[in-house]
Amino acid sequence: MSMMHAAQVTSANATIVPPTAHLMRWVIVATLPGIATMSYFFGLGVLSNVMLAAAFGLGLEAAILRLRNRPVQVTLNDSSALLTGVLLGVSLPPASPWWLIGVGMIAAIIVAKQLYGGLGHNPFNPAMVGYALLLVSFPTYMTLWPPPQELLPESLWAQITGTLPAGQLDGLSGATPLDAFKHKGEAVLASEFWATHPLPEDTLSAWRWVALAWLAGGVLLLAKRIISWHIPAAMLGSLVVLATLFYLSDPSHFASPLFHLLTGATLFGAFFIATDPVSAATSRRGKLLYGAGIGALIIIIRTFGGYPDAVAFAVLLMNLCVPLLDLYSVPRPTGQPKSSRGEQP
Repeated sequence: MSMMHAAQVTSANATIVPPTAHLMRWVIVATLPGIATMSYFFGLGVLSNVMLAAAFGLGLEAAILRLRNRPVQVTLNDSSALLTGVLLGVSLPPASPWWLIGVGMIAAIIVAKQLYGGLGHNPFNPAMVGYALLLVSFPTYMTLWPPPQELLPESLWAQITGTLPAGQLDGLSGATPLDAFKHKGEAVLASEFWATHPLPEDTLSAWRWVALAWLAGGVLLLAKRIISWHIPAAMLGSLVVLATLFYLSDPSHFASPLFHLLTGATLFGAFFIATDPVSAATSRRGKLLYGAGIGALIIIIRTFGGYPDAVAFAVLLMNLCVPLLDLYSVPRPTGQPKSSRGEQP
């Protein structure tokens, strides 16, 4: 995640935005409630993901900067590579193998960030590029989300080092709420599905607490004015509206809006992923359209696509639309005649 362009986005009161490193570190602080809650329910594999991804991020960034003959210390001090590692790490199943995390960080730091020129030039969210690559390339490992478990699982070290036999991997994993509901079958009614208790005990409750923890972190970012309300509000609003329409049309087969909000990465994506000011739209109108597009795509992909969560793909697809959104949503300066669309006054 990069915030180089955050200083260009001013509020109604024209408040001065703190330096990039300060913003990055506040975002990292805001992830702590989510990381702590995930670790409580899913074990210390969450922390191992974050630490390995952060280490890979710093190491890869330093290596590429040396190859480009750019100052290493100054760039690493902005904490952008560290934040990318944190965001990718919490997105992966707990205790993911080190090599899986390494591949994801190569895609995030080298491909999605440095090949485009570094901080402030990346058109796509680096963490989501890494996540999407891993999800498409290694679906088996990316679906190994465990049910709620003890803080220190016996197989933690074997999972991290990648030495756990393949036959034991499935025994450690369980379906997420979104995955279970998506694959319930067309002939099974929602009431019948939930009556069978399809998820391991406390799984649904754990995911709801994790979602609320991400919400708490998002509120902190809003309170500190690290992000504005436009993208989260538009994303969550369009998601709720579209989910409600589907649910009201056929509550026996479509999930409720609350289910979509409190399971998966919806709230995490709304406050920590979609709000990346480099890969997101910058004008207020553009932010609203950008967020609304992400929310709508999430519901469409979850309902008709092949991926149960869909936050990463929705964000990346809307990243493609950002140049057009910025071009057509530039506000008219006060006192200037209205210019034609796409032209600067």
